[in-house]
Amino acid sequence: MDAVLRFSPALSDWVMHNLRQGCTPAQVVEAMRAQDMPTEAAKAIVDAFVFALRTGSPVPTDSVTVAPAYQYEASRLPPGTTIRTSDRLVRVAARAVQPAMAVLNDVFSARECEELIALAKPRLAPSTTVDPLTGRDRVGEQRSSLGMFFQLRENAFIARLDQRVSELMNLPVENGEGLQVLHYPAGAQSMPHFDFLVPSNAANQASLERSGQRVSTLVSYLNEVEEGGETVFPETGWSVSPQRGSAVYFEYCNSLGQVDHASLHAGGPVLRGEKWVATKWMRQRRFVAAAEAPNR
Repeated sequence: MDAVLRFSPALSDWVMHNLRQGCTPAQVVEAMRAQDMPTEAAKAIVDAFVFALRTGSPVPTDSVTVAPAYQYEASRLPPGTTIRTSDRLVRVAARAVQPAMAVLNDVFSARECEELIALAKPRLAPSTTVDPLTGRDRVGEQRSSLGMFFQLRENAFIARLDQRVSELMNLPVENGEGLQVLHYPAGAQSMPHFDFLVPSNAANQASLERSGQRVSTLVSYLNEVEEGGETVFPETGWSVSPQRGSAVYFEYCNSLGQVDHASLHAGGPVLRGEKWVATKWMRQRRFVAAAEAPNR
């Protein structure tokens, strides 16, 4: 069951002040422990503030709700050193258990990477993030890339890739959001973020009601990057270098509906060259876009 920790508004102001002044979460926790606050309570309070700052959600004022620890389950990714889909043999270069992650090779061929880039280029627009309070798309500093979305099974080529990716991620094609292609020119990056949806606005709440939570992500690299552009997981210490045709896979929602904060990730700045990626998000149920929802 969830537990509620209550504290004074003065403590809320103090935590926010210290985090904004550049203190690390560990330093704030240690300072609270020095004032005789139990370690677990101090960590839970600081973690809630850090989560709110990372997602743009309202910060706690006098209480935080502490959910049970995330329960890791067997990965949805098929076992073995290789995964055979209906049209391709994908090699597993590395795996992790907590959180469930893997680096995959040969997800796309060189020709498929080139075709995806060519199809995406005319449709690129500045990437947006969702305002966590209003649910509206906005262009901001969180992501300095250009991007576009293909419709699910938009054409025969995209349908083939959707099918392959769904077999790798071990969920139905219908559960997938449309393949997203992102272009990061030199200097571009994405700041640390979660892929699961935080129900902090009406748009996210409606999306969760239609399709359930996002459960897993596959980020496929479409070109060789001269320097930089790694996918970084700051909570785990993982850093995956982009190589054409390879991908990083990770999960963050279990069968209980819990979400894994260890899935926090970022796209490091491209130091030389450019980076192209194709991203697939999978949902708990069939994905229904807002435009397809009845009575919208």
